[in-house]
Amino acid sequence: MNREKRLTLYELNSLVREFIECEMPDEYWVEAELSECREARGHCYMELIQKDERNATPIAKASARCWASKWMLVRPYFERTTGQRLHAGMKVLLKVYAQFHEAYGFSWIVTDIDPTYTLGDMARKRQEIIRQLKEEGVFDLQKELQLPLFCQRIAVISSETAAGYGDFCNQLADNPYGFKFETQLFPAIMQGEGVEQSIIDALGKIYSEYSDYSEHSDYSDCPFDCVVIIRGGGATSDMSGFDTLALAENVANFPIPIITGIGHDRDESILDMVSHTRVKTPTAAAAFLIDHLKIIMDILNDSQEQIVRLAQQKLAYYKSQFSAIAEVLPRLFSNVKVRQEARLDALNNRLILSSGNRLSALNSRLSTLAEHLPILLDRRLMAEKHRLQLIEEKAKSLDPALLLSRGYSITMKDGKIVRDPQTLRHGDEIETRLEKGTIKSIVK
Repeated sequence: MNREKRLTLYELNSLVREFIECEMPDEYWVEAELSECREARGHCYMELIQKDERNATPIAKASARCWASKWMLVRPYFERTTGQRLHAGMKVLLKVYAQFHEAYGFSWIVTDIDPTYTLGDMARKRQEIIRQLKEEGVFDLQKELQLPLFCQRIAVISSETAAGYGDFCNQLADNPYGFKFETQLFPAIMQGEGVEQSIIDALGKIYSEYSDYSEHSDYSDCPFDCVVIIRGGGATSDMSGFDTLALAENVANFPIPIITGIGHDRDESILDMVSHTRVKTPTAAAAFLIDHLKIIMDILNDSQEQIVRLAQQKLAYYKSQFSAIAEVLPRLFSNVKVRQEARLDALNNRLILSSGNRLSALNSRLSTLAEHLPILLDRRLMAEKHRLQLIEEKAKSLDPALLLSRGYSITMKDGKIVRDPQTLRHGDEIETRLEKGTIKSIVK
């Protein structure tokens, strides 16, 4: 081993630093994705990564730093242009130069960030999410829901301490029409990385209460008419949590109309696009609900006035009709009376004529019957006399005396004819009738 060529680590690192400073003196624009981004003592520390487009496997990593002197200029411009803070997962175009420090190693030093590149990537992601929502057929589901006419029971998703939530409640309570609203807060994180999951959890709690009612009663008993998602007082640059697929799917499929007022003037977030109604601020959301009730109240008032007006018109019309009828009725009654009296006279005359004809016919029939009655009576008497003769002859032929005269006798016991000698007993007294008398005997 040649001891004269040995170097200390510091010396070796110094050679590397000198080499990099000599060979890479320029600045470079580099595309990368942030895997980590944090601030400390005014500086910004970033971890850069590049992934394989086919399987998202990291193929390059590096550290980058933006010193406070640059960061205080770069950050406001970037956030104002993009409407978002730098955060993990964001794609950026950085202007960097290479730096190697003997004690801290290699790092890229950031001197500028191009917000238009990030805007392009954000727009691409947004369009991809919108395309997927439309393919799933859920993008316009909220728009198909009907906001209840009397939308007064409101589930609010907001930060409990947000000024916008207080403004929303105060404006509802102090509306100039005296409308009564019922609000229930479902607290959620409205800025930072926890926005997506926090709002989804709040929607889950609201749906749990909604489903408990809808399964056991009708919709009128449901505790909420709509859901309002509001955000006030937060940084306008921290809006990335409202542009996620999972949150958009939850909102799009929600069975109750959702109104958003998350307080920003830039292009609509995806959350705004899939919601039922989008307004800019929490106070605008309150104004929308108040105006909605005012429209319904005006419709009801107009309908009431129209009903009264139509009723008055109808009453006037019928009154006019009744007056006309009252004038015509006596004349009509007189005409009807004359016609009915003439009709009664005609009916009376017909009745008299019909009765006379009927009586004449009956008299003629009675006369005919009177003429034929003696003949009919004679015939009847002769027929009955002949019938009596036949009965008399038959009765004579059946007379017991005639049988007795022929030598027959009749044996009787206790006044009843004896037909079977087996019915008699020893000592019974019997009576035998003959033509010329009776014989009483004792059975031995």
